[in-house]
Amino acid sequence: MWGNKRILLIVIIGLLGSIFSSKAQEKTKLFPRKTGNPIALSVVKTGPYFGVQRGKYTAIEIGMQRQWKNVKLRNAETQALHTGFNYALSNHVLGYEIGYWTKQSRLSLTYGLHFDFRTNFDQSRVGFSPVIGYKISLLHLQTGYTFLTPSALFTETNRFFIRLRLTLINDRSIEFNKRKKR
Repeated sequence: MWGNKRILLIVIIGLLGSIFSSKAQEKTKLFPRKTGNPIALSVVKTGPYFGVQRGKYTAIEIGMQRQWKNVKLRNAETQALHTGFNYALSNHVLGYEIGYWTKQSRLSLTYGLHFDFRTNFDQSRVGFSPVIGYKISLLHLQTGYTFLTPSALFTETNRFFIRLRLTLINDRSIEFNKRKKR
């Protein structure tokens, strides 16, 4: 029975990876300009984040994030990649994650997915977490559910969670291009 679940998990991870890689290959720049937009402004921001994750257990988070923002009058789009780790002090569980989120307009929710590795230093589990959240300026509030590989002994980890992250931007580049009229 576990063999079928493992195969299903590998297929899901493979499909998600191929979707993200095809989107990245499809666009040479992360945000291509459309012909109706005479001015293109894009901002790339990079910096560390610090956060607190709360579920059954409380964990602290530290990591790095890179955001790409296409600034338009309407429907400004933001995408981000992040990687980091979290540590639950009460039960000594260490987790690593790498993920992606997107925000389709200034006031919309963020939607994302990240892949997890968790260990209690005796056993380890891997999985993925779909997340939904809201981002205002430097703060990002997210909630989600972590789907982990089964384990009878290692169960002391967050499944449902809510987290608050503070991202400090220490590198910002702005690209301002005017389109040539034909």
